[in-house]
Parts: sequence; C-alpha cells; structure tokens
Amino acid sequence: MQRVLLHRKPTLSNPPTTKYRDLTQTVSASLASLRAGTPEVMKSFSELGRHATSEGALDRKTKELIALALGVAARCDPCIAFHMQTLVKLGVTRQELEETLGVVTYMGGGPSLMYAASAVAAFQEFSQAEGR
Repeated sequence: MQRVLLHRKPTLSNPPTTKYRDLTQTVSASLASLRAGTPEVMKSFSELGRHATSEGALDRKTKELIALALGVAARCDPCIAFHMQTLVKLGVTRQELEETLGVVTYMGGGPSLMYAASAVAAFQEFSQAEGR
C-alpha cells in the first residue's frame, strides 16, 4: 500500500501531495486485495461497521462522531478521512465537529490536538466537495 503522509511540513519544494478525498480512494483501492483474499473477514468487518453505526438509542451522526473521535485519538488519517466523508453526508455542523474535537483533545492531549486539526482540514475538503 502506498504510504500517504499528511503531516509533513509543506515547503515550495515539498508541497502537500495528498488530500483526504485522495486518501480514501487510495486506501479503498489498496483494500481490494484484502477483499479478494479474505472475503468473509472483510464482509464481516463491513457488517460490523454497518450494524455498529445504524440508528438506535444514538443516531448515526452521533455514532460517526464517536468513530471520528477514536480515529483522531488513534492518529489514523484514513479513519479521519472515511468518517469525515460520512459525517459531511450526514450533515454534521462545524460546531458539532469542534465540540467533538474538544473532547478528544481533553482526553488525548497534544497529539490528539494535532490530529483534530487534520479532522478540520478533512471537514473543509469534504464540505467543499459537497457544495456546503
């Protein structure tokens, strides 16, 4: 799988090369071999995600905000990208996002704050793509 670095310092000779939409496409393409090689495992993982985020006592958006928070705390750029893409489609507001990221920062400290900035960048990118 191609390693995508989003947190390197951009310079004129080293501009940022990957955006979050690109990251979701790259990771999805790379997962194709896992889907082919372990179809039952990947199907089960997909089902788990579908059931875990379905409507219940918590709505889908709240569950996706929790998933985003865990992705930020785990410092997982692809997790941030995929969950932010879904959150934007579910109509997350910037205020909902920022309050969630505040809790993540409170619980995870400085490293979570740095990835909270990544989540804001992903929100802006996916919102622009959706025309919001």
